[in-house]
Amino acid sequence: MAHFYAGVKGNRGEATRLGTTSIHAWAQGWDVGIDILGYQEGDEDCFAVYLTSGSDGRQHRRLIGVFKKEDLDEKKEEV
Repeated sequence: MAHFYAGVKGNRGEATRLGTTSIHAWAQGWDVGIDILGYQEGDEDCFAVYLTSGSDGRQHRRLIGVFKKEDLDEKKEEV
């Protein structure tokens, strides 16, 4: 059974893919894009998100962040 699930919708309709141990997704324009890698660290799901230089052939990539379930939890400010 797959652990990860990804989908995309464009001019040719919708497509989905499954990933057992990881999943890789990207969307890009000519000059800028986004690259996402989903994987497990122990029992925890992690998603690394990168900003890329798009499809024009330059290979620039910058890590935006690695996100986990705890990042969804509302954090209260300490006073």
